Amino acid sequence: MADVDTLDLISTLTADACPLGDAIALAIQLGQGDKPALADQAYNIWIRFHPDHPQLCVAHFNRAVLQSGLGDNVAAVASLEAAIALNADFLPAYVNLGGLQERLGLHELAIATWETGANRPAVMNGMGVSYAFTCLKQIARVLGEMQQPSRAELALQRAADLDPHAMDVIGQLVATRLSQCKWPAVLPGERLSRETLLSGVNPLSVAAYTDDALLQLGAANRFSEREAKVTAEQIRTDRRDAPIDLAGRRPRIGYISSDLRDHAVGYLMAELFEVHDKSKVEVFAYYCGQESSDGLNTRIRAAAEHFTDIRPMSDDEAAQRIVDDGIDILVDVNGHTRDARTSVFARRPAPILVNWLGYPGTMGSDYHHYIIGDPAVIPPEMEHYYSEAVRRLPCYQPNDRRRKVADEHPTRAEAGLPEDGFVFCCFNGTQKITPHVFDRWMEILKRTPGSVLWLLDSTPETNARLRDSAEARGVDRMRLVFAPKMQNAYHLARYRLADLFLDTTPYGAHTTASDALWMAVPVLTWPGRSFASRVCGSLVSAAGLPELVVDSGEAYVEKAVEIGADRGKADALRATLAANRDTCVLFDMDLLAGKLEALYGEMIAEYQAGQRPRPNLTNLPVYMEIGLALDQDHREMQAEPDLDGLYRHELARRHALKALPADGRLWDGGQ
Repeated sequence: MADVDTLDLISTLTADACPLGDAIALAIQLGQGDKPALADQAYNIWIRFHPDHPQLCVAHFNRAVLQSGLGDNVAAVASLEAAIALNADFLPAYVNLGGLQERLGLHELAIATWETGANRPAVMNGMGVSYAFTCLKQIARVLGEMQQPSRAELALQRAADLDPHAMDVIGQLVATRLSQCKWPAVLPGERLSRETLLSGVNPLSVAAYTDDALLQLGAANRFSEREAKVTAEQIRTDRRDAPIDLAGRRPRIGYISSDLRDHAVGYLMAELFEVHDKSKVEVFAYYCGQESSDGLNTRIRAAAEHFTDIRPMSDDEAAQRIVDDGIDILVDVNGHTRDARTSVFARRPAPILVNWLGYPGTMGSDYHHYIIGDPAVIPPEMEHYYSEAVRRLPCYQPNDRRRKVADEHPTRAEAGLPEDGFVFCCFNGTQKITPHVFDRWMEILKRTPGSVLWLLDSTPETNARLRDSAEARGVDRMRLVFAPKMQNAYHLARYRLADLFLDTTPYGAHTTASDALWMAVPVLTWPGRSFASRVCGSLVSAAGLPELVVDSGEAYVEKAVEIGADRGKADALRATLAANRDTCVLFDMDLLAGKLEALYGEMIAEYQAGQRPRPNLTNLPVYMEIGLALDQDHREMQAEPDLDGLYRHELARRHALKALPADGRLWDGGQ
């Protein structure tokens, strides 16, 4: 690239007829020639000599982009403010200005800037709508990070009204309502039908919304198709048919997760990396979460034989790294959760792909070959709810026997709990509380005089909403007590104040159940059909209390009332847990690691024999359509006696209109 003489630069830019396009081209040339500061001066000169140019705001905008790249955010803010002062309807400037203000820590100012942009008259035209939509998404994102879901919901609703087909926005909208216990969570509007809303919901939120395991399967399939598309060019790292020759080496097992840190999954997995038998498997951890150097992240980095941070890598680069490492089995420890790298799996960088632990359900993809569960989470009669082949451990969930528990805990009085009253607790996230669960909880409180329900603290608005709901059901609002969030060691210690943990459904307690059982707090649960609803039952049984796994909502209430009326029973259950802790299956990490390593060996043997499973995706869009049409809001699907029958009936009706192929699940092809 030819060098730009300073005098020529000034001469060109100060000429009366110098077009803005020429100035932009010159600035780009300078920037690419490793002279960004000179490029900034090029804009400065042009702006000073063309104060009346009709596109002066564009010059200020482009200069701001350059200044931001140089790290001068304050100057970039000034340039964007100048652009807006010249043209208040120049919406791209609002988008970027809000981003810079956020970067400077001025969150409320950033929100105000985006709000102003979204409300400009220019929003009425095509591009204006697009920029307003972006402003609203930014507002919702920042408010979500600020733990202000009510304000975030308003922004998401406006964004969804602008673009009813923006599935990511719709998914966030429903998830935000779930987290606030706003019932029904799926609330149709003028431009958003119930079916459209449900179609956009992330599969993780679907698991909290309904126990319809077939709708969850269809939703997972649709999400995989939408979020992890790859082209033929992008699967140049494809190793689906690569030979696995173990002569002279151990099987190479790779775990991809964004949660190998201070996170529920991190707590579960930390010890696994320490107890894996390094004579049997070579372990690779691929981290894709937020930057972290907390204790758990440091501990896992030290325990894993190979730890690679793939956060800065593109999906192609991450897949290539996995190929270069020669991974035999790649384990997805994210599934359909935040910061997942599903597109890496879609590139097939290992011959065997496994879904385990991070996401409680099926992936619905055509590239995840196995899902690891256990006999309680996925009994044989429920395998048709999964696209993957099912393999089982004695108990699917690992645990950390080295978890730290604070020596001291608050008194009941300090925690706002009654000294002598029975304390029911549930420390699950509020997104797991459904109106059906809440109804049962209130009945339990009514029938257990002097008892309270101890919940994890949420936002003040959500806490008040739950107390209002209790009052509306005839329960004193102050019988709901909220536990402030605190560091995990202290949170575990205060479990000792509770008498009985009441599980939620259809998305039950997972890590929270393990925490309670580790602290010898009995857990009562009612499993449904879906993975998320059955985990807690598996954990409770593996801890030695199968009698607390009940088979109906009515039995759940009766069992809770029975235990709440007899503290001796609660104490006996606690004693059983304490006595079993060092010997029960739930906390036997050596057993789990050994069985997991054996499973990996079986998977490799199947692959070498040409028997790797093929995911079953037949008719899944039809199952999705059927599930969308069912009344999931007012009808608790977990209590539906014949869910499969409902689907078979609809499959037959649709087959009469247009032939459906047999799918090996519920439909035999009409034979």
